[in-house]
Amino acid sequence: MKSTTYSDKVLDHFRNPRNVGVLEGEDIAVGRVGNPVCGDLMEIYIKVEDNTIKDIKFKTFGCGSAIATASMITELAKGKSVEEAEKITRKDVAEELDGLPPIKMHCSNLAADALRAAIKNYKKKENQPEPAKTEFMKITGVDRFKDGGVYHKVVDINRLKDKRVIILDRGEDSVSRACSLQKISPRVIFITPNQRVAFNRNFEERLRKARVKILFESEVLEIIGTKTVEKIKIHDLNEDEVYELFADAIIL
Repeated sequence: MKSTTYSDKVLDHFRNPRNVGVLEGEDIAVGRVGNPVCGDLMEIYIKVEDNTIKDIKFKTFGCGSAIATASMITELAKGKSVEEAEKITRKDVAEELDGLPPIKMHCSNLAADALRAAIKNYKKKENQPEPAKTEFMKITGVDRFKDGGVYHKVVDINRLKDKRVIILDRGEDSVSRACSLQKISPRVIFITPNQRVAFNRNFEERLRKARVKILFESEVLEIIGTKTVEKIKIHDLNEDEVYELFADAIIL
């Protein structure tokens, strides 16, 4: 298969995606994952009864392959036990779609990761986990770059025009700021250590409508650069992985 060729199944699931939407309720578990490099974001919602996935929905902000893989994995998981669904791999998804171009295989991984995240959160609910974190840990480099891209408060957002800006979840004010900045900046990323923005679904919808990228269950560890902010080191709390993002500014 050529790197740009899509199977009929991929095209079908892209044009006619199954199980699109959201599920709501106290008994719903959500898995949210994102690929900061390509910008794809995915959410999978599951409803579990008697250890079986009775209902499943997805939302994604991504390419056609992301839509197709999310659609397929919901079909594969529906009706299966939690243990069976947890074993679904990106290879399973790709094979069921009759293959994916190599450059799009990360989409199948994204779908599988979102499903596993949803199952993980379901298990956490069952075991009554500790309350979600509401505060960010101390960030290395804040004092060093206080005059070079680190802001505690921004009076004039126009000074951040065309900048790559990271905004930490501090409640409604930070949500409003992110939505305003997205109008003048090419890339605004909103980071929260929780599974929900300030524990408020309306805040999330405002950010999504403004097309602000959200990184859930993430923390900023360090600000990196020479004289000004150049990169931000991020800790993915869900996967316990550390990676870096290019950035020009961070609003604490």
